[in-house]
Amino acid sequence: MELTPEIIKIQENMKPGVITAEGFLGNDSRNIVEIIRDDEREMTKLGLNFEVVAKKMRELLNNGKKGFELPVRFGKFEVIVYEARGFLPCPFQDGIFRKVIAVVTNSEINKSMTFSELSVHLLEVHHFLQGKGSKFRLEPMEIKEILFGGEAFD
Repeated sequence: MELTPEIIKIQENMKPGVITAEGFLGNDSRNIVEIIRDDEREMTKLGLNFEVVAKKMRELLNNGKKGFELPVRFGKFEVIVYEARGFLPCPFQDGIFRKVIAVVTNSEINKSMTFSELSVHLLEVHHFLQGKGSKFRLEPMEIKEILFGGEAFD
């Protein structure tokens, strides 16, 4: 992936105040091509597959929705899903997503991660985990530790 005019426009969409108040880049000084490239390398190094991770996140999110903002047990996970009114467009301009947020806690290690429906889409389709310091940044090591207990998979 190169930093084309189209990618520059997508990166502009990710700045604070365009789609969300905080934006998608956090305090990361890298451009989105570098962020995606670095995260793809880290995910591969950790034995993580984007599609498998997205499937697990979606499964947890969907199970958590059954609780209407109350904790739901799903195996070793406690999931709380919050829904705000409204929608968010994908900064890559390929969809619109409900404002749904999941807080997933792995009770075996007492660690949590937070993600949205848009976060799942960005991970699965664009391999974009957001910039360092972003409110919804997904760190590959935390994904592995929290969702998969540190185990690699194919």
